[in-house]
Amino acid sequence: MASAILVLAEQLRGGISDITFEMLGAGRKLASASGAPLYAAVFGSEAAPLGAKLGMADKVFVAGNPQLNLAPAHTIAAALKALMDQTQAGLVLLGGTNVSIGIGSVLSAKANLPLVNFCRGAKAEGGAVVVTSQLFGGKILSDVRLPDGRGIVSIYPGSFPADAGKSDKTPPVEQVDVPVEPPKVTFKQYLEPETGDVDITKQNVLVGVGRGIQTQDNVQLAEALAQILGGAVCASRPVIDQGWLPLSRQVGKSGMAVKPRVYLALGISGAPEHWEGMQNSQCIIAVNTDPKAPIFDGAHYGVVGDALELLPILTDKVKARKG
Repeated sequence: MASAILVLAEQLRGGISDITFEMLGAGRKLASASGAPLYAAVFGSEAAPLGAKLGMADKVFVAGNPQLNLAPAHTIAAALKALMDQTQAGLVLLGGTNVSIGIGSVLSAKANLPLVNFCRGAKAEGGAVVVTSQLFGGKILSDVRLPDGRGIVSIYPGSFPADAGKSDKTPPVEQVDVPVEPPKVTFKQYLEPETGDVDITKQNVLVGVGRGIQTQDNVQLAEALAQILGGAVCASRPVIDQGWLPLSRQVGKSGMAVKPRVYLALGISGAPEHWEGMQNSQCIIAVNTDPKAPIFDGAHYGVVGDALELLPILTDKVKARKG
């Protein structure tokens, strides 16, 4: 693999998203193993100052056309294809997020390169690149070999450490002109959701409840524990859909991303959509009756048991410990 590696930097509300640093860290390992240069691309009217933050890249290409601000997939893919041609990039890393959804398939068709989605691992192997893709919500992991190291790879958020892609160095930044297909959909405004009574993104301790809580009345058991711990209660989507807690308490891909010091997952199976929102918690403690629940794969501590039986015991123990 000698052709360049190109990372599409993802930005939202004036800042670089963590998925960008995940991709830069993964890309740097591949580049170091193959001797290929690592490039980053930043698109949109706010791109110029953001490019200087991508010090892990050997060079950052900035296209400041405002029509590229959160543009639809076809517009971004066309601009990326032009940049691939300019930089001789053969491997492109994209974020597998709501912001970048759809770009990979369009770019794959334009560049006539294979697309590998939901990737959780990547390594150089000789002149090839082997990426690990999750299938069926993570129930199956498949190693896909790109023989010449060329392809479009969509990185599943949280699969790589973001810190590995951060650097204090200031990279060379080059302004580029790329053809921009007039988008049929134009981004107008980002609307912040109401935080509600509690902003769960700012809590140090979260008690998360899922289907295992069984009824709305049982939510108060989690509330009692959260109160004694000085935290708040949050939930997976099934609990929110039942109306047992407000939308502002939802954690996951369609909810909030949280990073508490402690996350107690009570009766939560650990579906990828929920895991995406809480995977960066410093300490994850899972309680589930199913010993094969996916939540145990990523939890630091696990209890195979009934959360409803454990909750009052744990609350009493914490109260006693606090005196």
